[in-house]
Amino acid sequence: MLFEPRSGRLAAWGNALLAGLVSPDEAVLSIVGEDAVHRVEGLPGEQGPVGLTLALGRMRALGVTGLRLALPAPGHPLGLSGPPEFNARALEAEEAVVAVGAALGLVPEVAEAGPAGDVHVSVTWHCLPVREAPPADVPTLGEAERELAEALREATVVLTRLDVAGSGPVAEAALSAYRARAESGGEVLAPGYPARAVRVLALAQRVDLMVSLAYENGHGGAVAASEMAARAEALRPVERVARRALVAAYNAAVEQRG
Repeated sequence: MLFEPRSGRLAAWGNALLAGLVSPDEAVLSIVGEDAVHRVEGLPGEQGPVGLTLALGRMRALGVTGLRLALPAPGHPLGLSGPPEFNARALEAEEAVVAVGAALGLVPEVAEAGPAGDVHVSVTWHCLPVREAPPADVPTLGEAERELAEALREATVVLTRLDVAGSGPVAEAALSAYRARAESGGEVLAPGYPARAVRVLALAQRVDLMVSLAYENGHGGAVAASEMAARAEALRPVERVARRALVAAYNAAVEQRG
């Protein structure tokens, strides 16, 4: 499954809406996707949870001019700027949106209900104060593209040598399916994003897919403890580079305007 964080969709389509490139209905429909409903709580000026359409309008009125994605992981506060309370909440969710122009951030809480095959997914975005400071460790699009290309080459060599999952025919089939979906136009950001951001996002998702396949399909031929350690060592930096590139791609609309 390709990695498309809900916070990424909110940032991308929220930016398109704030730039006047899409209607509120189109933005909200794209953000919600296959979920049942999204609500925002804790928004300044509102007494309780409100719908996304009202929330995005309220944020514009509060001075928000753009939205950035954060994808933090333990030891890597990627895209965050504080304070500690917001960072902790974002780290628990493994994602967040940070506003530009107002000291606000949004962290999603996902709830699922219903039987398998008919799951009802609702998302509550918790609006919290953030520190107005540069986001942590976010590369430029150019840096992200170069890092991804290098990481992909290095990881492929190591994984192939160790004969692990993620480098064989199963991985190639999954990657071929990914390329078909990408070429059909299904994997794009939102109006207003530069072509390079779309390219970086597609490559980051491809790398993320390779890493996911390697983890999900067990140890492959890397049965010795030393080989398993080498495999994990190869995947860790690739994972980090892919997350950095995802953030750079989703944040490109804000950086381009800046």
